[in-house]
Amino acid sequence: MKLTVTTPFAIAAEAGDVVSLRAEDKTGGFGILPGHADFVTVLTVSVLSWRDAQGDTHHMAVRGGMLEVRGGSTVSVATREAVCDDDLQRLETEVLARLRRETAEEQTAHADSQRLYLEAIRRIYRFLRPGRGPALPDGGGDFESLSQ
Repeated sequence: MKLTVTTPFAIAAEAGDVVSLRAEDKTGGFGILPGHADFVTVLTVSVLSWRDAQGDTHHMAVRGGMLEVRGGSTVSVATREAVCDDDLQRLETEVLARLRRETAEEQTAHADSQRLYLEAIRRIYRFLRPGRGPALPDGGGDFESLSQ
């Protein structure tokens, strides 16, 4: 099989002699062998492992992404970040911990951003609703009353 792993900025890995591949999505780990049916899945932050025709095993930590199998002979992975290292122990302890932490921080920042956005919409709605009164508050620029 041919394997290609890409990030937004580079091709992280290319291998033309892959005989087996292991990946992980939300349902757990799974394997892909030559002749696999066409398949698309969303990867979690995990380690992608593959074995080449010479019997060597390679590993890569991925920050989630999409995996696609086409024609039973091509596997494509698109991920935000990939770290290739044949030291599986280091990938699992150091790199995956960092990737998971960064992903959690991004999710928290996104949730905070969504809360701020929704609060802004609520305040605009309250300000513009019918029967609210004058468009500008009395008091020469007292903007605190806008939020009431």
